[in-house]
Amino acid sequence: MAIWKQSVDLDRINAWNSNTLIEHLGMRVTEIGDDWLRGTMPVDARTFQPYGLLHGGASVALAESLGSLGANLVLDSDSEMAVGLDINANHVRAVTSGLVSGTARPIHLGRSTQVWEIRIEDEQQHLTCISRLTMAVVPRRSPKAV
Repeated sequence: MAIWKQSVDLDRINAWNSNTLIEHLGMRVTEIGDDWLRGTMPVDARTFQPYGLLHGGASVALAESLGSLGANLVLDSDSEMAVGLDINANHVRAVTSGLVSGTARPIHLGRSTQVWEIRIEDEQQHLTCISRLTMAVVPRRSPKAV
C-alpha cells in the first residue's frame, strides 16, 4: 500500500524543480514506489570538487532533495509541510563520472517529525554515500508548489 497522500506523477514533480538548485545540478526524479522514491544526478562539472570527484555537498543536496520530496508527499499539502531539521552523510566511495542514483525511504513518519534514509549509489550499484535526513512537520504558512 502506497504511503503517498499526493499525486506522484513524475512529470509534475520534476516540473516543480524548474529554476532551482535541483535543476541546476541536473537532478531528476526517476521512479516512485509504494514507500520509496529514486532520483539521479550527473557527475560532471556542475557536481565536481576541484580534484575531479563528486563533491560531497552535491551528494548531500541530492539526499536532501529526495528526502524532502518524500517527506512532503506523505503530508496533506493544504495544511502542513515538512522542512529540513538535520542531515548527515557518510561518503564511502569516490565517483568520477556517470550518474549517481539516490533512493529515499522513510524510517519514521511521525506527527511532528520524519526521518528518511537516502542511499546514493554509482552506476555499478556501489554505495557511495549514506545519509539520514530529519524533517520537521509544521503548519503550512507559504504557498504550495505548483
